[in-house]
Amino acid sequence: MLQRKYTIRREVLKNFMATAKTITMDDLLKEENIQQITSGEVVNGSILSVRKHEVLVDLGPHGIGVVPRREIGFNQKLVEGDEVTASVIETEMENGYCLLSLRKAAKDRGWDEITRLIDAGEIVEVTAYDANRGGLLIELEGVRGFLPVSQLSAEHYPRVGSSDKDEILQRLNGLVNKIIKVRILDADRKGNKLIFSEKEAIKDGLAERFEKLKVGDTVKGVVTGVVDYGAFVNVEGIEGLIHISEISWERVNNPADYIKVGDNVEAKIIAIDKERLSLSLKQLQEDPWLKEVEQFKAGADIEGTVTRITPFGAFVQISPAVEALVHVSELGDGEGADPEKVFKLNERKNFRVLDIDKDNRKISLSLKKSKK
Repeated sequence: MLQRKYTIRREVLKNFMATAKTITMDDLLKEENIQQITSGEVVNGSILSVRKHEVLVDLGPHGIGVVPRREIGFNQKLVEGDEVTASVIETEMENGYCLLSLRKAAKDRGWDEITRLIDAGEIVEVTAYDANRGGLLIELEGVRGFLPVSQLSAEHYPRVGSSDKDEILQRLNGLVNKIIKVRILDADRKGNKLIFSEKEAIKDGLAERFEKLKVGDTVKGVVTGVVDYGAFVNVEGIEGLIHISEISWERVNNPADYIKVGDNVEAKIIAIDKERLSLSLKQLQEDPWLKEVEQFKAGADIEGTVTRITPFGAFVQISPAVEALVHVSELGDGEGADPEKVFKLNERKNFRVLDIDKDNRKISLSLKKSKK
């Protein structure tokens, strides 16, 4: 109906102009107190209809505007009758409508709000609409921005092997459509650049938690990632690392054999730096080495399994928790002996115990002095 009224009005004006050549269209519009809209102008209107690929907006005396789907903001829900603010892209298309953008209008207003948020240092809640291997794609107040992986908190950081890019993307996709608290790290209106940081949003709270922790404390956390050199743990928002050497008193070749993502663990703090805790699982357990080493005496002959061969000798497992070293000088052929020729991995041999150093957890063996 409005479009028909608008068309009739234009036809009346055209007919009038045909009989009064000295009066222009602009003159008539001025008489009706109607100002022509211009490209780039911000206008207000109400939604007439919401279609699959476009939205029609009633602009009153300015006629009808059309908003293509691509010009509607992310996750913006529109219904008939809603009042909206739009930017004019084209004043008149072939169908007589003007082309509008809700996204551009929101973006212009959004930059003003973003400037205010930066000045106030406020924490805001955002929702990612997509992800790539570098981070999360976010729209705030009509402005699109980015949350890099490096700026995610310990809780959300995808701790996986550096070569497993598919798993990184899978973890990040799990954060899409979830609310995340962030601070604006960097904003450039002219360059249309907006960077978010979750780490900055939780920084103040983490500082308070760090102050309450000390070396020797026992903490609880959730494993967030398992890598070749250990496991990462989220301790109430603080990132902790359990190095491979601190997982078990046994020799650990693969941390994934002992710990998995999602495991709830209890660990001891063995060091604290500015952003991370160094944790230990094994130090909350009795050291079996100290118990098992009691069965060995210097001068005794024992049997063991070769576990590692190096240029300076070989390591031998003499009990489940005790490993000893046979130095190259104790192989029987002097310093020139080649451990690779003397031993084979997983081979069992007889040795003599030369020395036991409990303080440094070291046992020295000899192959040449074994009686067997």
